[in-house]
Amino acid sequence: MKKIGRPKVDSEAVMVRMPREMIDMLDDARRNEADLPTRPEMIRRILAAWADQTKSS
Repeated sequence: MKKIGRPKVDSEAVMVRMPREMIDMLDDARRNEADLPTRPEMIRRILAAWADQTKSS
């Protein structure tokens, strides 16, 4: 019998409290994307870009 629900992924939730000014900057960046990502998705994109930049430096 198959289990119903979300498949298991190798991830963990991280709760982050940010100042309103930073949230506003995040929302502005989201609006510049063609697909209007969610806040968590935009944070993932920003972190991925930072990680790529850090690797190549």
